Formats: sequence, structure tokens, C-alpha cells
Amino acid sequence: MNSIERVSAILNHQEADRVPVYPLINGVNRKFTNSSYKTWATDADVCADSYLKATDELDLDVICTLIDLSVEASDFGQEIIYPENEAAHPNFKNHLLKSSEEYNKVKYVNPLEAPRMKMHIDLCDKIMKAKGKEKPVVAFVFGPLGILSMLRGQVDLFTDIYMVPEDIKTAVEEINKTLYEYCDALIETGVHAIMFDTLFASQSIMSPEMWMEFEGVFMKPLADYVRSKGCMVMIHNCGHGIYFKEQIEAMKPVAISFLHVPACCSSFKETKEKYGKDITLIGCIPPTDLPRNTKEEVENVCKEQIDLFAKDGGFILATGCEYPANLEFDHAKTIVNMAKTYGQYN
Repeated sequence: MNSIERVSAILNHQEADRVPVYPLINGVNRKFTNSSYKTWATDADVCADSYLKATDELDLDVICTLIDLSVEASDFGQEIIYPENEAAHPNFKNHLLKSSEEYNKVKYVNPLEAPRMKMHIDLCDKIMKAKGKEKPVVAFVFGPLGILSMLRGQVDLFTDIYMVPEDIKTAVEEINKTLYEYCDALIETGVHAIMFDTLFASQSIMSPEMWMEFEGVFMKPLADYVRSKGCMVMIHNCGHGIYFKEQIEAMKPVAISFLHVPACCSSFKETKEKYGKDITLIGCIPPTDLPRNTKEEVENVCKEQIDLFAKDGGFILATGCEYPANLEFDHAKTIVNMAKTYGQYN
């Protein structure tokens, strides 16, 4: 089986030749082109070349185009800092929205004329043309409430939710207008799926009712729109106590990339029993442990994950969040090798 065939079988909850694998090799893949983080994050040619070389060298089954969580916020006017060896992030001392009275500054942005979103669109186009017939390509998009938090700052946003809730909802709706067209442009490149990062839909941040009120109601029509275009919907959320139930009801994803046990489950075993027949589970190797893990420890984690989730398909072995951006590739190679050997179905 090639990667497309393998992942397709798994998404249909069938056992393939082996478990598909893709540790989230994102920012770290810049090492394959010896590029700086800023160049990698802003130059579609360099970024595409890095992704393609990493995919070939490591023999990954999926390409997920996570660049950083500031891509969309940058185009809404947020000042972004580009460190040399770590992901871009907002200037936390200079948020675009400096008070609770400024949410009306958030206005629709044309993604085709916005530098970083357009770069991501171009990246997906280049990757699809090079690998789209061999590898599933998943475009990564930050959810609207997450984007708004980049413009205001999380602490102030949480306060404002209680102080000016309707202003926040209006701003989220305005961001969503852009996301419809952004997703449209990504889908036109031919990507197989869009993975929405719903950062706030977990116990570590807010209640499920609050998430539904401030983001879920906006994600539902957006996810419906993506499906109507013939593109799969996936979710990424690495928070503690991710809300599987609420997100599945709102967004109907085919797959969820996660790190921790969902809020509605007591264990990973229960997660597989409860959701494994309907949702493809992607994870759950802890990336923050990798810098101090031995090869044997990584192998054992992979075995545990495969034993827990692989039966009857519906599982892709991956890190539960991005592979450390400055780590060497030894552990990534071990993860891939474990999927190819221990993860065989036949």
C-alpha cells in the first residue's frame, strides 16, 4: 500500500498493511534546507522544499501544513516576532487590541491578498502538485477564537468574555468571514483535509458550554462548508480534557489529533471503545517528553499507543502536538520504524 491507500483504509476503519505514521514534523523540517525559522515560515518555496524533503527522508504517511499559530493573526494586523530558532508568535507587549473597546477593529481580510495566509495557500499548492497523488495533505487552520486571542492576549480575552461577550462574538464572526474564503482557497489547491486547531475546546481553558457559545456555533457552519466542498474536516487539540463530544456534535470530523485523555473519558482505552469506531484517532505520543526520552522509551510509548488504538483501523500514530522544533530526527525515525514493524496488521 502507498500512503494514500493506507490512510484511506484507516479513515474507513479498516485495517491496512500497517498503522500509518506522521510525527508532526513541522518547524523542525527547516533543518532539511538549512533555513532560518523566519525564512521557513514566510517563504513558500523554502517551506515546501523542507516539507517534501522531510516526508521523503523520514517516509511519513501524511503531510500536515502547520507553520505556526500566528499565520492568520498576522494578516489581521497583529505584530509578529520571528525568533531565529523557534516558532513565530505575537508581540505580547503590543497586541493589536489593546482594550475591550477595540473589538470593532477586527475586520474581514482577503486571504488571497494577505501575505501569510497566501503563503500557506501557495505552500499547499506546491505540496499537492509534488506529492498529492502519493500522500494525504492536510491544511492546518487556527480556529477563530484562537486567532482572536492572538490579537488581544488570552488573559484579557478571558476577562472580556464576561465584560463584552457580544463584542467578542461579533469579532469571531468577522474572522470567520475570512476563514470561509481561506478554506475555499486551500481546498482549491486540492488538499485532502482541513485540520482546525480548536485550542479553547478543552478543560484546560474553558467549559464546554462556553466553547460552544463563543466558538462552537461558528465552527459548525464552517465545518459544514468545508465538507460541502468535498474536503474532509479534522481537528487538532492538545489541551487537557479535550471536548470530544461537543466538537464531534458541532463539527463532525473524520479524525481528531489529540494528546490527552478526552474530558468525557476516564482513559485512552475508554476513548478507543467510545469513539474508535467512528472517529480516526491521531496521537498520542507526548512531544515534550521526547528530548529526555531514550530510544527504548520512545519504542515503548509507540507500542503502548499501537496496542491501545490500532485494532480495527481508525488510528494514526503521531505525536500529540508538534515534534520539538530543535530536536534531532532520531526519535522521529524510531516512531516511523515502530509503525512499520510493530504496527503491522498482517
